[in-house]
Amino acid sequence: MNLPNKLTLARILLSPVFMVFFLVNNVYSRYFATLIFLFAALTDLYDGYIARKYGVVTGFGKFMDPLADKILVSTAFISFVALGYVKAWMILVIIVREFFITGLRSLAAYKGMVIMPTILAQVKTFSQMLVISIILIFTNLKTTLLPLGYDWSIFTSPQVFRLFDLLVFISMLLTLGTGIDYLVKNIPLLKGVLK
Repeated sequence: MNLPNKLTLARILLSPVFMVFFLVNNVYSRYFATLIFLFAALTDLYDGYIARKYGVVTGFGKFMDPLADKILVSTAFISFVALGYVKAWMILVIIVREFFITGLRSLAAYKGMVIMPTILAQVKTFSQMLVISIILIFTNLKTTLLPLGYDWSIFTSPQVFRLFDLLVFISMLLTLGTGIDYLVKNIPLLKGVLK
C-alpha cells in the first residue's frame, strides 16, 4: 500500500464525508465540505504525479484511481440533486456512463490493455469540475450571506437554476459523447477484453 494508493483510498473515504457535511445547512459545515472536496480533488493530481515520478504504478492504482474520481464527482452531483439544484435524470445519465466506461477501462487494464483518455474526455472532466465548482461557490455564498441579511434575488432566481441545468446538460452531452467515442475507437480492444 504505497502513498498514491493511500491517497486514492482517502479520496473514496472522503466522498461520503463531503456529502454529509455539504447537506447540512450550516455555513461552517458547507465550508468544511468544500475544503474536503478541494483536498480530495487535489489528491487526484498528486497521487498520479507521485506514481509516475517514482515508478510505483500498481494494478490496484490503475483500477481504483479512476473509480475514486467517479465516486467523488458522483457524490457531489448527487448532493446537488438532493438540494434541488440540478435535475436527477441528467446526473443519472452522467453517473451510468462514468461507471460503465470506468468499468471497461479497468477491465482492460486488468488484462494488460490500455484505453488512453482522449482530449475530449479531458474537456468532459473539466466541464464536470467547472459545474461542481460553480455550484459549490453559489451554495457557500447563499449559506453565508442569507443569514447576514443579504437576501439577493440571485439566490432564488429561476434563471440561476436554469443556468445550472444548462451547464449540467452540456456536461452530460460531453460525457455521453466521450463514452460513445471510447466505444467506437476501441471496438477491437473491447472485443478482446470481453472474451
